[in-house]
Amino acid sequence: QVQLAESGGGSVQTGGSLRLSCVVSGRPLDDACLGWFRQAPGKKREGVATIDRDGSTKYAGSVKGRFTISRDIAMNTIYLQMNNVKPEDGAMYYCAAEILYCNPDPLYYGLDYYGKGTLVTISS
Repeated sequence: QVQLAESGGGSVQTGGSLRLSCVVSGRPLDDACLGWFRQAPGKKREGVATIDRDGSTKYAGSVKGRFTISRDIAMNTIYLQMNNVKPEDGAMYYCAAEILYCNPDPLYYGLDYYGKGTLVTISS
């Protein structure tokens, strides 16, 4: 069983930065696929970024070049650095995990385990 606990959400102005954190328990970070997903009110869940056990990353086109996913294996924590945020980035952000490897399209199919989420609000 994998457990995930997100933190770091809050209100940020358009163009600003925010860093989300997620503590992962129950699985070493280099033995799992990990990622960030988001869901805005009235919209479907959207894959934001994933990091596979070998450290390779994937990003949604809407965040590529602005967001960075990273991991600290010793701290069992993954991060999402959000830069130059836009109003459409406002959503509940969820940390997610899958045992061993990422599926062929994790941003589309999602992962097996999710945290409770942390809310990101963008102000103008």
